[in-house]
Amino acid sequence: MLEQIMEYSLRILPGILLLIGAYILLPKNSLESRFFILVLGFILIRDAMTPLGFWRFGVTGNTVWMRFLNDGWILFTLGLVSLLLTLLIVILNKSLQSLLFWCSERRFVSIFAGLLGTLIVVIPLVLIYSFISIEHRGGTVSTSILLPLLFMALAGNFMEEVLFRGYIQGYFERIAGPWKATIISAFLFATGHIFLASTVTDLGVTLLVFTLYEGMVCAFIRMKYGILPSTLTHGLTIFLLASGLI
Repeated sequence: MLEQIMEYSLRILPGILLLIGAYILLPKNSLESRFFILVLGFILIRDAMTPLGFWRFGVTGNTVWMRFLNDGWILFTLGLVSLLLTLLIVILNKSLQSLLFWCSERRFVSIFAGLLGTLIVVIPLVLIYSFISIEHRGGTVSTSILLPLLFMALAGNFMEEVLFRGYIQGYFERIAGPWKATIISAFLFATGHIFLASTVTDLGVTLLVFTLYEGMVCAFIRMKYGILPSTLTHGLTIFLLASGLI
């Protein structure tokens, strides 16, 4: 496990150092450039997992499937590091905290909205998957990694939600209004998967259509209920896709 984590860390380190240097040099009022660098760093961290075999993808019947490696400790470590990095980003960018709408005052309604959003994203896939055997969409998943996988899915996608539904959507809400910001957030979220779809893997338009749909659902939930409920939708969707439970 340690060797794989070290190899992954060394792979992304040069790019991360360049992004940190560029971020430090930016003027404080250049918000768009800050968002760009933060998102670029996230894409580097995420997409570097593919060549190392931390996760794998496929398309069967025009439907995307995904699986993570069968190592609970690596999944837990990746999730924990992602969570800590996200908290560090939030703490170091205090001037941007006003953009972060965490949760509505109706906590239980917000949780329900996050769960409902998961169903809205997943149900079309469940219907399609019912015609495809699990062997043709990644195979079964060991029950021993389900809890680490759940943690990884929620903690890992928390960073993505803070960036796209927090900073970006919050910023465009101020200058374009909530509905337009929701659409912009969804399109930029799908755009953030271009390299994963076209160069890192060969998933192509299927992944982009799915991420646009998922991004639209998550962006709407963020608009109404906040980042934490949208993280619930995003994280649970990835967990269900990767767990073999659907």
